[in-house]
Amino acid sequence: MGSGAMLVLTTCGNTEEAAGLAASLVDARLAACVNCVDGVTSTYRWRGARQTNEEVLLLIKTTEDRLEALQAKIRELSSYELPEVLAVRVDGGLAAYLDWLRGAAASQE
Repeated sequence: MGSGAMLVLTTCGNTEEAAGLAASLVDARLAACVNCVDGVTSTYRWRGARQTNEEVLLLIKTTEDRLEALQAKIRELSSYELPEVLAVRVDGGLAAYLDWLRGAAASQE
């Protein structure tokens, strides 16, 4: 994988979990920035039944080379049995912002 910018979406069941996950991802440099969008209503099918729940949507800015570790951290910290993790490649954006994103999410190894 390369260092191209990625937008990752996940959800949490409440604001406390979302804030904790966001802080953990940024502190571990797995994400440059995480936006927490409260008040999202999700309707989905789980175990054969339709569910509707209030959730917090996280918009996570990261890079391709941090994606695998980011997914592992979400699985570790999420209260969900099967957390949503959708990764979308970023094809463009403000060059200076994308440079900052790559630096902020870079591994310090």
